[in-house]
Amino acid sequence: MLALQIVESVPRYLLAKAVGRWQPAAYWNGLGLLQLRDVPEPRLPTPEWVRITTRYSGICGSDVGLITLHASPTTSPLVSFPFTLGHEVTGQISELGSAVDGFRVGQRVTVNPLLACAARGFREPCSECARGLPNRCLRFREGTIAPGIMIGFCRDTGGGWSASFVAHRAQLIPIPDQLTDEEAVLAEPFGVALHAVLQNRPPDTATVLVLGAGIIGLLTVAALRAIGSQARILVTAKYPFQARAAERLGADLVLLGRTGPALYREIARLTGARVLRARFGRWLVQGGVDQVFDCVGSSRSVHDALTLTRAGGRVVLVGLASDPRNVDWTPIWLREVEIRGSMAYAEEELDGIRASSIAHGVRLMAERRVELGWLVTHRFALAEYQEALATVTGKGANGVIKAVFAFSGGNRV
Repeated sequence: MLALQIVESVPRYLLAKAVGRWQPAAYWNGLGLLQLRDVPEPRLPTPEWVRITTRYSGICGSDVGLITLHASPTTSPLVSFPFTLGHEVTGQISELGSAVDGFRVGQRVTVNPLLACAARGFREPCSECARGLPNRCLRFREGTIAPGIMIGFCRDTGGGWSASFVAHRAQLIPIPDQLTDEEAVLAEPFGVALHAVLQNRPPDTATVLVLGAGIIGLLTVAALRAIGSQARILVTAKYPFQARAAERLGADLVLLGRTGPALYREIARLTGARVLRARFGRWLVQGGVDQVFDCVGSSRSVHDALTLTRAGGRVVLVGLASDPRNVDWTPIWLREVEIRGSMAYAEEELDGIRASSIAHGVRLMAERRVELGWLVTHRFALAEYQEALATVTGKGANGVIKAVFAFSGGNRV
């Protein structure tokens, strides 16, 4: 089958991907070269697995960072080559392992892509999985499958950037009939935002700043409103179409095109803070917002997050910050600012229900507490991957919020 796949070549830390019957896949050869080629379909690793025929698969910022060599090599021990990208997926079950019950061939599903203890065949979970934190699993390199944090980064599972992939029964989340594929393909990134918000829910009296109005920033706004938060939400956006989307999702105010000192002065005006100029070009904000969700993860955004958070406030790193340079860490000790990371998704309590944040996202969409399908703005065939990646990396000119690969059977609108 055809797949977009990454294969290891030359330095191991330059990441790569795969599938395992033959199908088209897009490969990256470790030198930033993405190739579309035939690869074997992945086999079912154990009778507890199913095969899923892909309908939609999202193009994630982490995928683009990997392809453009902007991803950190730190996680390279937790992948296995070659691997096929694609962890934001909707599909239909096309094959059931003999130990799988409760599901049927033809059923639409999305997946929690984490390859934690249950997917790896461990009956006794590690200490983190036992606490409902499979995003922190201690066994991403062990068990019945090759290393990989999640589907899309493991050679044995394949990924959504191909006609089919495999998933463990514990990863399956049924898609309710009332949800379109456009909505369901957003369950995974929405789960990322929900996890960050549920672990760091601000008081209703708080002022929250969301840095970045890409898909994760927008979904963070959506998550805050979907769980009933009444906090004042400020959002920074680069482009007018992002600003409009943030307002539609519930942002109180969008700061369009504001960066650096201009952003600091505007936040000071909105919060009653003071902006002071340091002797050597730095800026000090006395006061600021109660909490920042940094959904960018760049050196600039980390620096801004620390600068704009009030004394005793909190910065939540939702974007994939890897090696930020020229960040002034002074606010951490000077104003006792707390920094928290947020990784993927976990088991969370919401509305008296304990489930993965992705499952919560599916439920919130099905209950119409949030409308997200319109965020899918661009659809491409897998063979159009070069155009797709060019479009995504030029989002300002193209108005991209979320782009997906659409396979036969996906809702194309």
